[in-house]
This record gives sequence, C-alpha cells and structure tokens, in this order.
Amino acid sequence: MYLHNRLESKSNFFQKIKDVDFILLAGILLLGIISISTMYSTDGGQVLFHTKSHFVKFVLFTGLMLLISFLNIRFWFSISYIAYFIIILMLIWTVNFGITASGSQRWINLYFINLQPSELMKIFIILCLAKYFHRKRLENVNSFYSIIFSMIIILLPMSLVIIQPDLGTSILISISGILVLWFSGLNHKYFFYSFLISILSLPFIISFLKPYQKLRVLTFLNPDRDPLGAGYQIIQSKIAVGSGGLFGKGFLQGTQSYLEFLPEKHTDFIFTLFSEEFGFLGSVILLLIYTIIIYRVIKIGSISRSYFAKLFCYSFGGSLFVFITINMSMVLGLLPIVGSPLPIMSYGGSSMLATMIGFGIVMSAKIHSKQAIA
Repeated sequence: MYLHNRLESKSNFFQKIKDVDFILLAGILLLGIISISTMYSTDGGQVLFHTKSHFVKFVLFTGLMLLISFLNIRFWFSISYIAYFIIILMLIWTVNFGITASGSQRWINLYFINLQPSELMKIFIILCLAKYFHRKRLENVNSFYSIIFSMIIILLPMSLVIIQPDLGTSILISISGILVLWFSGLNHKYFFYSFLISILSLPFIISFLKPYQKLRVLTFLNPDRDPLGAGYQIIQSKIAVGSGGLFGKGFLQGTQSYLEFLPEKHTDFIFTLFSEEFGFLGSVILLLIYTIIIYRVIKIGSISRSYFAKLFCYSFGGSLFVFITINMSMVLGLLPIVGSPLPIMSYGGSSMLATMIGFGIVMSAKIHSKQAIA
C-alpha cells in the first residue's frame, strides 16, 4: 500500500512537470536573462550592487514561481479574500510605520527585503475579484450590490496608496481591478459613463494634485519648459531612444547611459537604456517576447475549466499589457511619468515578486486546467 501511494505520488509529480507551460517558462527565463544583462550595463559593465541584487532576486523569485505553480488552483481560490485582507493590513501598516524615501512612505522593512505592499496589491486585487465574480451569474454581475462591492474592493487599497503618496501605483491597482470587471461581463455602458465622467472631472482632479504631480503633467505637455529640471529625464530618455537607431549602438556602448545623462536608468527607465544599445530591432524583439508571454497567459485562461482561473489569467494578461504599454509610453513621452516599472526588466524586488507570484498562479491554472471549482 505504501509503495503504491509512493508510486502514485511520483507519477502525479511527473505529470505536473509535464503539464508546465514550457513556452511561457522559456519566455520568462529569456526576459530574465535580458534584464540581468541590461542591469549589468546600468552598472557600467561591472557586476555591482544592482546586477547582483537583480540576479539573486530573479533566481529566488523564479524558484518561488515554480513552487507556487505546483499548488492546486483551488488553494488560490480558497485564500483569495484572506490574501487581499492581509495586503490591506500591510498597506495600513505602511501608511503609519513604513519606510520613507524620496518623500513617499511606501515600504515595509522585512530585513531581507524592503517590501512595497502596493505592488503585491496589483496581483491580489485580481485574485480577490476573480473569486467574487466566480459564482456570479451574468445578470448578478450588473446588479447594484455587485458594482458597489467591487468599487469598495478597488477604492480601499487605492485610497491607502494615494496617501503614501503614490498616485501612479494607485492608478495601476485600479486598472487591475477594472480589468476583472471588464472580463466578468459588466455592462460596457458603465465603463463609457465612468470614462466620460473622468474626462469631465479632470480639471477638478488636477486641482487636488500635489505640486510635484502637477509639475509632471505640465512637463508631459511641454518638456522644454524646464529642460534642466522637471523635463530633463524625459528629454534625455527620448534622445537615448532616438540615438539607438535601427540596430542600436551595441551592448555596453550606450553613451547616454555611460555619460550619466540618464537618471533612474535601472528602474522605470530601463527600456531607454535597452533601446539605445539594441535599437529599434532589439526593442521589437523585446516586445515580441512580451507578446508571447501575454498570449500564453491568455491561452492558459482559455483552456481552464474553472471560471476563477479564466478571470485571473485574462485579467493578469491584460494588466501586463497595460503596465508594459504605460511604461514604454512614459519613457517615450507619450504619457506623464507615473512610476510604472517594466515587468521583470526594471530593478525592484517588490515589483518582480508580485509579477512572479502572478505567473506562478497562471502556471497553477495550467497544471490544474482540468479541475473545476464549484
């Protein structure tokens, strides 16, 4: 009996390995290699702090992703509300006792990592809403109660992140939540009305922004108004991207980077350095890798039996697309600077941890795609 159970357990383990989406895994690993190489370039072609830290985090979080992927998708369904509530408590703790840097109180010191709970909320708000809409019939999705409850789930973490202050991340959290509402079948007229109200309210909203946030909007509209101050980052970013040309200047040959014209090149503006060194062709290849990753995430959602897994995969894939689009639009001057990291590429432990947890849940949905959740 013991031998039979052991053989059955071993058989299940190998079956799970067989069911891993190796195309998605290969895309993530390839993106990780590119990100580490780019981080090496930001350190001036030396293995310094950012390169070492990024490498260690990528290896550890990839291992975590693989561990998460073997957990049954029902486990993630069962802890969705609890996980959301824990992140809310962490956000409350951050507001009161968090680490302050550059005028914002966004991090919790866990000794081995300075954790930014708002990054985790981008994933766990999807998990929470996916569970909420799992058992909802289409007509119930559009009920007044469902809409109000969903808005509370979205607005609660948004408000906690805004007062840190971190308007950019709060917007990204809201987008993650709204995507779940979209894929759950909420009547599209609500999105149209909300968009219309947001546009009409813009002057009123802008009046409540902090001075540095207003400056970002003005800089976006006219970067040349302060080329050595607020507009410096975006002007240098566009120069770097444009100077890369078709094939780029070559690995470790980016002059804008090496002559220190690009501040924050290892975080939100990592794409600028990559584009300068590898040009338009390299940027297209990077976008192709992201496209394959997003396609596989959505494909996994389409083959999953459980509606919960479908909602999570579709919404997570949509979020990745939005985050990538916002980051690249930001560094190209098409959107105001909002502090949106490029998934996996940008330096930052919390962002990478959240992204890898998301991929782990997607992998779990793939491995357990034949399981339904009542």
